[in-house]
Amino acid sequence: MIREIFMPALSSTMTEGKITSWLKSPGDKVEKGETVLIVESDKADMDVESFYEGFLAAIVTDTGDSAPVGAAIGLLAEEESEIEAAKQQAAAGGAANNGSAAPAPAAAPAATPAVATATNTAVPAPATQASGRVYVSPRARKLAKQHGVDIKTIQGSGPNGRVTADDVQAAAGQSPAAPMPAAVASAPAKATPVPAPAPVSPGQTVPFTAMQGAVVRNMNASLEVPVFRASYTINTDGLNALYKQLKPKGVTMSVMLAKAVAVTLKNHPLLYASFAEAGTHYNAEINIAVAVAMDDGGLITPVLRQADSTDIYSLGRNWKDLVSRARTKQLQPDEYSTGTFTISNLGMFGVDSFDAILPPGTGSILAIGATKPTLVADKNGTFGIKTQMQVNITCDHRIIYGAHGAAFLKDLATLIETNPESLTM
Repeated sequence: MIREIFMPALSSTMTEGKITSWLKSPGDKVEKGETVLIVESDKADMDVESFYEGFLAAIVTDTGDSAPVGAAIGLLAEEESEIEAAKQQAAAGGAANNGSAAPAPAAAPAATPAVATATNTAVPAPATQASGRVYVSPRARKLAKQHGVDIKTIQGSGPNGRVTADDVQAAAGQSPAAPMPAAVASAPAKATPVPAPAPVSPGQTVPFTAMQGAVVRNMNASLEVPVFRASYTINTDGLNALYKQLKPKGVTMSVMLAKAVAVTLKNHPLLYASFAEAGTHYNAEINIAVAVAMDDGGLITPVLRQADSTDIYSLGRNWKDLVSRARTKQLQPDEYSTGTFTISNLGMFGVDSFDAILPPGTGSILAIGATKPTLVADKNGTFGIKTQMQVNITCDHRIIYGAHGAAFLKDLATLIETNPESLTM
């Protein structure tokens, strides 16, 4: 039997993928579950592994070329004797880098899907097909082997029923763990840093990268959402003092702000909810996505999962790991696509105030400006110098109203101004 290798969907916004490298050559033996190629999605470089044992018979889309999601990019032969027929099938279809292959010759066996993404994708195929095969992320598969858990007995909680690492841990009687170290959690084989962009000549038009293209689509989609914006000025003297104590322990200001936001959100579930056609969807977790600029001009939002209930020191370690792997495009989809509230911090660049654009599928985003000494008057009319920062919130006005946003900002300011030490508890 000859099976097609399709371009997988690695995220909900991905429409096409670029092949970073084929790890197998035509004629090579392929084991079930073995990585066949690496695909660049709009957010990360991802391994693509084989569902079946066989031989890589033909490559339709070469390294460096792109193809639409769902397009045939190669052929896998079940038996070595079928390689020649597969080559003829590929030749008849042409080296269709645009992903549109011609019909296979009548003599060639019908093609069926041969590979799956090696990660828990945002838009996977259904968890169980007619064959009874269960779709599982590689991380979940490894954990299942470690704990002796039968994957087939687990009801997946991922998109369309995919079995995730958290599902395996729950089945093994364990609490979901913090993100795994990069050596375990990162699927891509290519661990080298992303090269700096090449110099641009005057008058040159530089094509968008996959990530930049995704940002464009997301920003265009955001224009369809009615939003409101609100600002609040917060005194940060206490927060800055705490930061000086925590910085040597690996806690950044971004982590402290994420923790403060998460703790405040516990009393404002509507602020991390999202719009659905049927009504308001209240998310089960407070997952703080923090915008990070990429060296190639893209933007990604690594997620601090359950930031409200995770101690600040663990958040600091997790954040360092997430940012490191984000820079080399090694994040897993659930590490950048599961945020329920977003923070964008340009204060580190000295920006006093700005409005952030609401990411699609979320209810709120908080824009954080720089802290700076400011002459202020207290309620008694006495002037003094206080360090202040301005935060601006953008909310989906279909589900969140001005009073909701204002109440959240007031509570956030109260926490930061009067009790920042509680962030370490």
